[in-house]
Amino acid sequence: MFNLILFGPPGSGKGTQSSNLINTFGLKHLSTGDLLRDEISRETRLGLEAKKFMDAGQLVPDAVVIGMIGSKLDENPQARGFIFDGFPRTTAQAEALDNLLQLKGTNIHMLISLEVPEEELKQRLLLRGAVSGRSDDNEEVIANRIVEYRAKTEPVSNYYEAQGKLERIKGVGEVEEIFGAIKGKIESFILPQ
Repeated sequence: MFNLILFGPPGSGKGTQSSNLINTFGLKHLSTGDLLRDEISRETRLGLEAKKFMDAGQLVPDAVVIGMIGSKLDENPQARGFIFDGFPRTTAQAEALDNLLQLKGTNIHMLISLEVPEEELKQRLLLRGAVSGRSDDNEEVIANRIVEYRAKTEPVSNYYEAQGKLERIKGVGEVEEIFGAIKGKIESFILPQ
């Protein structure tokens, strides 16, 4: 089983490249947002627990999210691997994820960080906001999101770099060119299906 964290600031192209990876390698996409919605809609024990926190306007505790990830891994024993999206966001979450995966007899094999200059991110997010009506359509909101990412989430890449698992990919250029660079890194672990 091959497990990948696809990482990068808002607007770096994670969604586009996740789709390419799923189609090419047959990996399961594991988005914490999707997991939360699924568990809540199915009214599972973890979903009901998460809903209590969300209804109170609080963040869902890491232990609950890790429990949901564990359930999803158990539901997919034949999976070729997983792309982790939106998790881990902190070093503590990365450590918890590593512990969970070790219990399941696997680990994170690679963290791919899509590197995009800040000005390019701003332009992409402004365009995306104008086209899709998303909330990240003004420069102040965009700047805040990038600062938040750099301060809280970027240290996760340092955590995996210390384990020799970080691969930095230039996230600027043609989508196919960027995907080719990502694919080249992954093929040493798993071949396309």
